[in-house]
Amino acid sequence: MRSRLLSISLIAAALFLGATAHADLLDKAKSLLNKDKAKQTSSSESAGKGGGALDQDTVSAGLKEALSIGVKNAVQTVSTTDGYFKNPAIKIPLPEKVQRVEKPLRKVGLSKQVDEFIVTMNRAAEKAAPAAKDIFIGAVKEMTIVDAIAILRGGDTAATDYLRSKTYGKLYGAFKPTVARAVQDVGVTRAYQNLVDKAKKTKLIKDESLDLDHHVTSKALDGLFYMLGQEEKKIRKDPAAQVTDLLKKVFAK
Repeated sequence: MRSRLLSISLIAAALFLGATAHADLLDKAKSLLNKDKAKQTSSSESAGKGGGALDQDTVSAGLKEALSIGVKNAVQTVSTTDGYFKNPAIKIPLPEKVQRVEKPLRKVGLSKQVDEFIVTMNRAAEKAAPAAKDIFIGAVKEMTIVDAIAILRGGDTAATDYLRSKTYGKLYGAFKPTVARAVQDVGVTRAYQNLVDKAKKTKLIKDESLDLDHHVTSKALDGLFYMLGQEEKKIRKDPAAQVTDLLKKVFAK
């Protein structure tokens, strides 16, 4: 009997301890859930990374202003003489077909013609670049509030990446005619034909047409997006680049 009572006591104690441990686990789980809910609520109320509550319209306006300023700065930089040509990050290279035989062409004494071709392509991009400003800013204005909030919480070039993914085709179509005119004005086609004529005897280049308008347009846009990304990084990280009260409010850490 005594042994039986002892067994019952041990079982009761085990049940009590198990229930206490279970209750303790439940309390911890509830505490974690409450913290997670509070965190989610705080995150939804705060659009900026600095934790200050910003309304959605402010976030959208701030992102659009940042991109507009970035576009203006980027276009101004690349539009100057050598804006493309002397910037290794965005310099427009030879078309792939010519690039493959660049070294042999230079070895046979055609460096002058190769260099002239490269320079004229970059001059065409520099000449056409100012027209890109209004095209880019028009695309920025179409950004939605939902897009803006996602962009603000994204990486250092999230806005630039968004603009590229959503508007590249439209920008390309609008920018290409301007580039085509610049290609003719600065003599890109003439420089290429001169290179081909000189290289005929070497048989390194076939006498075939290249879509120079496409090559210069696509590379010029790549350069503009690159420079816009650099501007965005500065605005996000450098208080000195936050040149308006709205930018300071949205991007302040």
